[in-house]
Amino acid sequence: MARLSAPLIKDAEMTQILDALVNLLTLERIEENLFRGASQDLGFPQLFGGQVLGQVISAASQTVTPERHVHSLHGYFLRPGDSHQPVVYDVDRVRDGGSFTTRRVSAIQKGQTIFTGIASFQAEETGYEHQLPMPDVIGPDDLPNEWELLHKLSPMVPERVMEKLRRPKPIEIRPVTLVDPANPQPIEPVRHLWFRADGSLPDSPALHKYLLAYASDFSFIGTALQPHGVSSWSKFIQLASLDHAIWFHREVKMDDWLLYSIDSPWAGNARGFARGSIFNRQGELVASVAQEGLIRVREDWM
Repeated sequence: MARLSAPLIKDAEMTQILDALVNLLTLERIEENLFRGASQDLGFPQLFGGQVLGQVISAASQTVTPERHVHSLHGYFLRPGDSHQPVVYDVDRVRDGGSFTTRRVSAIQKGQTIFTGIASFQAEETGYEHQLPMPDVIGPDDLPNEWELLHKLSPMVPERVMEKLRRPKPIEIRPVTLVDPANPQPIEPVRHLWFRADGSLPDSPALHKYLLAYASDFSFIGTALQPHGVSSWSKFIQLASLDHAIWFHREVKMDDWLLYSIDSPWAGNARGFARGSIFNRQGELVASVAQEGLIRVREDWM
C-alpha cells in the first residue's frame, strides 16, 4: 500500500533537514572549554529539551580523549530555553581518572543557566553481561509513521497546530502504541515506538550517541498522562521536563530502527516519572533513560 509522505518531502530535502540536525549537534568551539550551538525552531517558543541533551554530550565529548566514550548523562532543566537564541556550553573538566572521565556542563542563554548536567566517559572494558529481553511488539516495517497518523486527525486539529506538525522532522517515529492526542482515553502508562534518523549518517559513534540523546526526549513524559485520559494537547495541562538521565550500554546506529519501550510507574505531587529502554533490531539493549517531569493541572487555563 502506498504511504503518504510528510507533505511530499523529497529525498534531497530530507537529507538537508537531517544534515541541519547533525550540524546543530556539532557545535562551534569559541574557547578551550566553551562551545556555542545554534537552536532549532520546531514551531514552539520553548527550546526542545532533546536539543540541549544532544549538545551537552557533544560539548563534553570534545574535551575528552577519543578512546573514552560517553556512558551516562544526568542533568536538570532549570529554565525554559529560547528556540530563537543560540546556546553557550561551559564545560568543567571535573576529573580525568584512570578509568573514568567526568565533565560538568552548563547550558547558558542570556546570561542564565537553563540546564546543568554531568557526563561520564569510559574506555571499552570486558566484564559480565546480561540484559532484559526486548518486548515482543510488531516491527516498524508494517507501521504508519507519525505524520500518517496525524493526517487522519487533521479535520479535528486546528490549522495553527497542524502547521507546526507538518514541519518535516529529521527523526522518523512509528508508534506501536496508538494514542490519539486530540481525544485521549485512559490507558495503561506503557508506550512502545520505533524511531530512526530519516536518512544516512556518517560513521561516527559519538554523533550517533548525540542523536540518540536528542531523540530520547520525544514522547517520553507524556506516557505518565495516559492513565488520566489527557495528553500534551489538553489545554489545561502544563508539561515540562525537570530532569533527564540516559545511560549508553553499547554502540548505536541511529540510521537504523530502534525500539523505545517506555513506562511510567508513578505520578503525583504535580510530577510524573517515566523510564525507557532502547533496543536495536537485533534485540540488544543499547540505552536506558529516565525522566521526571512537571504535570500541573492549570484550572486557570480551562
